[in-house]
Amino acid sequence: MKPFRLRSDLRRAVIDGFALPLGIAPGEIKAPLQGYTVAYTPGIEDEPDTYSFYVAVSHERVGPLVRRAFELLPQSLCAIVEISSRDAYRLVDVYLSDEEIPIGRFRDTWGRWQEILLEDGSIGAGANSESPFIEVFLDQWKGLSIIIPLDMRDEVEAMLDQLGLEEVPQTWPVGDDNPELDRVQIRPVLEDGETTGVDIDDVLFQLRHDWRLELNVDPDTNVDDVGRQLGMTLWHAVVGVESESGPDGQTEIADMSIWATAGSLGELETLIDNVLNSNAEWRFAEVYSTDRVAFDERPETLADLAPRRQQAETHLVSIERRSPSHGVDS
Repeated sequence: MKPFRLRSDLRRAVIDGFALPLGIAPGEIKAPLQGYTVAYTPGIEDEPDTYSFYVAVSHERVGPLVRRAFELLPQSLCAIVEISSRDAYRLVDVYLSDEEIPIGRFRDTWGRWQEILLEDGSIGAGANSESPFIEVFLDQWKGLSIIIPLDMRDEVEAMLDQLGLEEVPQTWPVGDDNPELDRVQIRPVLEDGETTGVDIDDVLFQLRHDWRLELNVDPDTNVDDVGRQLGMTLWHAVVGVESESGPDGQTEIADMSIWATAGSLGELETLIDNVLNSNAEWRFAEVYSTDRVAFDERPETLADLAPRRQQAETHLVSIERRSPSHGVDS
């Protein structure tokens, strides 16, 4: 993976002494109270009763807080990533580990990308476990959510006390007290460069690879954020593929772009399989993205595509070769 650099032209916003991450440029909002809130949450069906903590601290204190909170997690866990979506019908993409991973693997990857995870306002990340039921998650505002069994409350409060934090009535003012909170500007924090630039898609790809993340959607339905059935929609998938047809048998790596109509993610995946099976030169490596696209946003090459489709169908396939050095870390 290419090295990354944070942009040097960004000025950190500070509200009444409360420093925000570089990726958030607020309007006229009120600063939160530094400290934590705690609430009891009764379990539903087989879920246990829990306490939910929410911690808000100025940016310079977030890193030490997260490191201490990760000590609460067990040796095996599932990672979580939430990121602003490019999908036309979903605001946020949620990714979860498809199986438990060792905490060492989770923390190594977190450490590699921590500077971005603490600064970028478009992404939140953390981890949870089922036994015991614990979750530690740093949201896009870089507030920390900690969910723990009832018998761990004293342990968490002692940890927060050691960090100089006290319980407060609320952290961020909401509603009429903070009308601009939902209208802040989220700005990219990574420097854009041809040789050293890494965009947030590269970061997500690396996290997905290292933490075995899968998009948390039902593959057999096609709904928007409020649950409305969408039927057939236009999709754009980007798939990593490999070939051994390069010079001297060297493995060649490429991005395969697939535009298709499908009624679910599962149907799209079937279309992708069909494309790969019909192209003997390339073999599947990894899925980079699968996003639904509003019909009016289709590329010019699909200008003649009819707006309503009755069945799943592939419309356009293209391949862009890239350097063998591009890809995930070994």
